[in-house]
Formats: sequence, structure tokens, C-alpha cells
Amino acid sequence: MPAALSYPGVYVEEIPSGVRTITGVPTSITAFVGRTRRGRTHEPVVVNGYGDFERVFGGLWLGSPLSFAVRDYFQNGGGQAIVVRLEKGASPAAFALGTVPFVAASPGTWGDNLRVIVDYNTVKTGVTEEDNKLFNLTVTDTGTNATEKFLNLSIDPNSPRYYPNVLAQNSNLLLVDVDALPDPAPRPPASAVVNNKPTPSAPTTKGDDGDALVAADFTGDGFAADKKGLYALEKADIFNLLCIPPHSFADDGDVEEALVTSAAAYCLERRAVLIADPPRAWNTVAKAVTGFNNSSLRSKNAAMYFPWLIQPNPLRENQLEAFAPSGAVAGVIARTDTTRGIWKAPAGLEAQLVGVPKLSVPLTDLENGQLNPLGLNCLRSLPAAGRVVWGARTSRGNDLLADEWKYLPVRRLALYIEESLYRGIQWVVFEPNDEPLWSQIRLNVGAFMQNLFRQGAFQGASPREAYFVKCDRETTTRDDINRGVVNIIVGFAPLKPAEFVVLKLQQMAGQSEA
Repeated sequence: MPAALSYPGVYVEEIPSGVRTITGVPTSITAFVGRTRRGRTHEPVVVNGYGDFERVFGGLWLGSPLSFAVRDYFQNGGGQAIVVRLEKGASPAAFALGTVPFVAASPGTWGDNLRVIVDYNTVKTGVTEEDNKLFNLTVTDTGTNATEKFLNLSIDPNSPRYYPNVLAQNSNLLLVDVDALPDPAPRPPASAVVNNKPTPSAPTTKGDDGDALVAADFTGDGFAADKKGLYALEKADIFNLLCIPPHSFADDGDVEEALVTSAAAYCLERRAVLIADPPRAWNTVAKAVTGFNNSSLRSKNAAMYFPWLIQPNPLRENQLEAFAPSGAVAGVIARTDTTRGIWKAPAGLEAQLVGVPKLSVPLTDLENGQLNPLGLNCLRSLPAAGRVVWGARTSRGNDLLADEWKYLPVRRLALYIEESLYRGIQWVVFEPNDEPLWSQIRLNVGAFMQNLFRQGAFQGASPREAYFVKCDRETTTRDDINRGVVNIIVGFAPLKPAEFVVLKLQQMAGQSEA
């Protein structure tokens, strides 16, 4: 009611409706962690298309299976990705312009293409002391023709145009090596002019791409606390799928089993799903059966797909080569989420693999029957449909385990509901813990679940059969209230994929008329 009723008359008061809309979180943001040609390291960068990836991380590179996985992801329907670049022993190209040490913005040989021009045609005129503190800087990447120009940079540390700070915050190409910068900061010499044109400066020290990664480059000591390697994703708000492609195209470039296990455990923490690649050595069904049975990957938040994809490599005159399937599968999952919903199994005739002319191991129905009951999802080549995803189980999908999270769409739907409700009921914290609050919780969570029911996410012909939301004196006792706890129980009846369609035919016996 109004704070004070002081005069006779009508008072107007707005009463909250109690409705707080719970918005569903994204379902198919895919994180890729590994080696790329360029880009800042240990930083999650959002890319909204393969063009973004080319601009920021340098596109396809023979030293980066991740670059091909990202291509396959967007080619198969992926919408948004988060890329974390890692490197091992790489170093940036360096420039020595007078006594000013410039370096490429990130390690790698890409920086060898940078060219730098310095001039003194600044906004100031005359020969004052202030004039001698300003200069202009132009940086060009001759590999991509990208150019950055910075005017009226200053060597004065108190100036808002102090050049180490301006480059650090605004340049994607060039930085100042502040550790080697003299104090006070000098002004770089102007570029020589030949035929009325300034002469660009090339790097005095070339960059190095480093070596192929190993597991320690993802989960090294202190990486979790420092948010580095795999745990750089802690700086990202949300991701739903995680891909760690092979470290290299060499026969020994597979992701180590320990890293796969660590990645699956991290996905469990972040309510995400790991899309794991089988080792390259699994080139027969027998090896795949033995290898998967002996592996330690048994996580409800992970799925593995077999076999590898055979695709043209544009960097080698489109020769057909084997590529890991995780990126393409993640794209199919994203496409299925968009067209059918997260509760639809990302498999079947609709789950076509775009840009895949063949598979490394063609599978028959009987061979598929050996792998599917183990929880190893198959990629198949089917008449008319082409190459398709033909499995939708988590790595705990072995029939012998009888796990409740056997199916990937069921697990992903549960993660989606968990994350959406976790974010959507933050307003409940510190509210008075009694029936008015419980009623609002039931109203808002129920509205969210009802919306999913109307979209066909659950079993059942009625909401009562499909889901329930319980928050009352039965779930939250007096002891809970005294401890500041409110308990909400949400149940749902998931849709499970029709893996086995049994068609029964019967010959009708002729009947005599009575």
C-alpha cells in the first residue's frame, strides 16, 4: 500500500503480477579447444560463422585439425561457436623499430606477413616539445590485406593516446613488448620515403608456430585456477557441446584418453556434452569394439561417433583424406535442435553429413549391431540419403548398464531444463520462504514446462502425464525454512528415440463363408 495516506482521495498502486518469465538457454553453442594458425591464446572467442573464424584464427591450416572441424561444424548447420586457441612453444614475429620493440599480436608465422609504417604527420604543427611525442602508425597484414591505422599516438604515459595501451586495446595485429620497452618510452623512427612513398618495415625476427599439442597443454598444473587451456572456457558464459579435435594429422595425433576423461568431467560441471572422436587406429569394426570396451569413457555427458570422415582437403588439391567426425556431428546436432528441437535425436535420414562423400569404414547392418549396443554411435552410408548419423546414445549407452541417461536427446533435454531453471529462478534468493513464494515458483516453473509440453518435448497426452512441479510444505519442511532452504522438485517424462522399428507381417488365411 502507499507509504502514507495523508489526504482524502483516491490512491493508485501497481501490484506485481508474480509472473517472471523463464527463458530457455541456447542449446547448441559448441566450444572448440585446440591449435589454430593465429589468434590470442587461452581466450574464448565467439565466432558466428566460418568467415569469422578465418578472420580471427586464420582459417584452414594443415597444423590444425581444429580448423577443419570448425569448417565442418558450420557447413553442417552450426550457428555459433566458441574457439579457444592453445599453442606449444610458438613465438610471435618481432619488429625492432629503433629501440621500440613491437611484436605480432599473437604467436605464429602469420606475423611474418605484417608490415609497419611510421610517420610524423600528426595533428600538431610546429616544433614544440609536444609535437615530438606524437606519431602515426599503420599496420598491414599482407597475407589477408587487413590494415589498421592509428593516428596521433603519444609516447607520454599520461596521455590517453599512449601507444602501448592503444595497441593493446584496439589492435588485432600488433602489440608493444612492454617488458622490453625502454623507460621512458621512445618514439619509433619514421619510415624512409622512397619515390614519395614510405617504405614498410618487415619483422626482424620471424614467428614460430610451435609444436603439436599434448594433454598437458589443456589440463596442466594450475590451469583450472588460472583459467587456461581447457579451463579458459570458465571465461565463457555458456556452451552446450565441446569438441577437442586431434592434436595433429599424424598417426600419433589422437587426443589422449586422460584428456578425454578430464574433458567429460568438465562437461559434467558445466552442463555440457563432450563429442569425442575415436582414435585413428580404429580402422575396423573389431578394433572399434575392442577399443571402446577398453576405454574409460563412460560419462552420461559424452558421446562418441565412429568412423572418421573421408573428405577433400582444399589445401592439398582436394585430395581425399580422413578427418575426425566431431565437428560435423556437432553441426548436425545444432541443425536438429533448430529444425526439430533438442528432444529430437540428432540421428536418422534427416541427419545428413554435408560435404562428406564417403566414410573411412563402411558399416553394414550387422556391424552396426555390434557397435550400437555398446554405446558407440555409428555413421552410415545409406542409399539415397548419403552419409548420415545413425546413433544417439551417450557413452553410458551400453545396454548392460541399463542407465537412465542412455540416450543423448534425453540427457541433453535434462541439461537444458536444469540450466534454464537455474538461471530463471535466481530471483528467488532472499525472498520470504513461505507459501506465497512457493506459489510463484510453481506458477513460473510450471509455465516454462508447459511451454515445452506444447512444443512436444515430453511424453503424455496431458500436462499431468508429461511433467510435474512440486514446491510446498511437503518439499520444504520447517527445518528447511529455518536453514534458509527452499526445495523445488521438477519431473518430466522424456521422449525416447525409436531405435528399433519392428514391422510384423501376417498372411491372412482364407475364410469360408458361414
